[in-house]
Amino acid sequence: MTWVVALNTFREAVRDRVLYNLIFFALLMIAAAVLVGQISIGIEHLVIVNLGLTAISIFGLVMAIFIGVGLVYKEIDKRTLYALLARPLRRRQFLVGKYAGLLLTLAVNTALMTLGLAVALFYVSRTFVRSDLSILVAVYFILLKLALVTALALLFSCFSTPMLSTVFTLGLYLAGTFSTDIRSFGEVTESPALGAVTKFLYYLLPNFNNFNAIAAAAYGRQIPLILVAQNTAYAAIYITLVLLAAAAIFSNRDLK
Repeated sequence: MTWVVALNTFREAVRDRVLYNLIFFALLMIAAAVLVGQISIGIEHLVIVNLGLTAISIFGLVMAIFIGVGLVYKEIDKRTLYALLARPLRRRQFLVGKYAGLLLTLAVNTALMTLGLAVALFYVSRTFVRSDLSILVAVYFILLKLALVTALALLFSCFSTPMLSTVFTLGLYLAGTFSTDIRSFGEVTESPALGAVTKFLYYLLPNFNNFNAIAAAAYGRQIPLILVAQNTAYAAIYITLVLLAAAAIFSNRDLK
């Protein structure tokens, strides 16, 4: 039943015109990167990879948040959730299915945008080099980030409206992006109490900065395998904890 929910979520998301618009604009940005790269003599590759990966990250983030925050709310609002739960389907299975369906959607869309980036690179360079493999690693890190953002959006959608869930998810994303700066601020103030609070927030917030490998890919630097393993493990553990929290909240929610 979980995979049935996942496939239905994927089909619903694919039929959403917003996704096609976002993919179109992302590919348009990649095409614009080609034009800018041709003007920037000698750094065409750097410009195209930088702008291309940035476009994939931004538009993927928009998809994850604005679709993820409505995953549960729409089912409750349309009254379709009651029919689903009347079947032998537990609430946590429903959540996992919704999450897997959106994650599949993001993976397919990211693959399409990555293909667009590859075409843009080949158009300029007429060949691929070994260092371009770091671009695939950077895309993988973007997917890990989107998977974590999706889990957070799903968590907030279990007890809040789409508008508030969007604010909460976006706020947590921004806080997690600057978590290192938050800890550094506490260390600079030399206040033991504030330092303890900022250090606690540093470990509590999702560290999205860990998944940023755009600069390394743009300059063709090799990304260590140990970093790939660490980011994968970090994302998997954090996502599991968030989904467990979402399942606990949703299981105890009164849907009447």
